[in-house]
Amino acid sequence: MIFVSLFSVGEQVLILFILIAVGFVCSKTKLITAESVPGINNFILYIVTPCVIIESFHREFQAEMFSGLGLAALAGALAHILNIVAAHLFLHDEDKSRETVLRFGTVFSNCGFMALPLQNALLGSVGVFYGATFIAVFNLFNWTYGIFLMGGKEAGFSPRKLVLNPGVISLCVGLFFFLTPFSLPGIIFIPVKNLAALNTPLPMVIIGYYLSCLVSLKVLCDRKLWGAILLRLIALPAVEMALFYLLSFRETLLVSVVISTCAPPAANALVFASKFKRDTELAVTLVSVATALSIITMPLIVALSMSLK
Repeated sequence: MIFVSLFSVGEQVLILFILIAVGFVCSKTKLITAESVPGINNFILYIVTPCVIIESFHREFQAEMFSGLGLAALAGALAHILNIVAAHLFLHDEDKSRETVLRFGTVFSNCGFMALPLQNALLGSVGVFYGATFIAVFNLFNWTYGIFLMGGKEAGFSPRKLVLNPGVISLCVGLFFFLTPFSLPGIIFIPVKNLAALNTPLPMVIIGYYLSCLVSLKVLCDRKLWGAILLRLIALPAVEMALFYLLSFRETLLVSVVISTCAPPAANALVFASKFKRDTELAVTLVSVATALSIITMPLIVALSMSLK
């Protein structure tokens, strides 16, 4: 069974890898430049991802799925808390700029760009439904702990950013349609669905761009970098999968949250590192190398979760 699951996941990850390769080639041929990437990132963040979340929640209310939604939110909270504890226990560096980048990349997974396409391919809209809930929890931690970690006390805490961010707003809109008998008219829902379809190719192409930004292979000698990668891609997902299994998570719910937890570091590690004057070269390296390796680690971990009964 695990070999069938491994083949199925591996096939989907290979498709994503081909899209990543397109982004890599586009970067090397200057079809995508450093100037254009922020705009594409913003388009994905503020338009595409909210459309994915709204589409996944735009369905008839089902008590079982509502219960699963609560469990997915619990899984997101537990995963982020465990990640924070592990990052502070195991990742230390005399250079605080490096330390914050390593910790941020360990705590926050690419549960949007990398996880949602795989959840959709393997589990369909139900998997995306749970994945969207995980993203909402990600946003809560990202705009509180994440801002404080990267920016320090001077960054402050903004309740406005905690509530008024794309993940939380789109989740609220989606929940409205899920919990009420209302639905979007076709003339609006079809464009939402078409924009949501961009969630697989666009993020993968951008990840390919970041992979092309690796300047030198000398960075691969950084032991602390490898410590963060080991935690993010293998150790923490394995521990969290075992925890969720003990909490009676099964089938689609289990596989969906495991996909979210085993994804490589969040791409916004680069954005935050640049914004708060942290080690941007380390951020690019961490995201790029971990994303490349996740092509191997994600199929193994996800296949294992699919084989659990």
